[in-house]
Amino acid sequence: MPRKYVIHSIIYILATLGANYTAAWFIPFPIFGQVAVGTFIFGVTFTQRDKLHDAGRPWVYGTIAIAALANVLMSAFLAVPMRIIGASFLAIVLAETADTEIYQKLLRYPWLVRVAGSNAVSIPLDTLLFTLIAFAGVLSTTEMVSLLFGETITKYAIGILVALWREGKFVWQES
Repeated sequence: MPRKYVIHSIIYILATLGANYTAAWFIPFPIFGQVAVGTFIFGVTFTQRDKLHDAGRPWVYGTIAIAALANVLMSAFLAVPMRIIGASFLAIVLAETADTEIYQKLLRYPWLVRVAGSNAVSIPLDTLLFTLIAFAGVLSTTEMVSLLFGETITKYAIGILVALWREGKFVWQES
């Protein structure tokens, strides 16, 4: 397997670990919305995982499985609340599976179409699953709506930036 897939997998796994570790540290937006510090890290994972598809579906799913299990182990070791461990595991497995299958259906299209198409489903799915499971009953309804808004916007923005950066340069710099 080419080295770049190993590197992309490691970045993906480390990003999920960092994101889950900081999942309950919130930053408010100026007017409405808030975002967990971990979202700035996790936003990278959606597109980072898309970079693995050339290695094949088994490689993608293997990386997702390792990330999900590593998150459970790290979270348990660091005494992260069980609600966040469960939310993280389910969100990674379900949203990343949806993203992977959509991306696979879009393989004949250009890179940005594949990324945008798969992220259009996986980002809101991930945000809904994680936020509702991790914070229902902990945050007020207003805080939950604020978090859902902030998380979704931030994940899309970071996903777009990562998608536009390919092989050491932005896509518009490619010749």
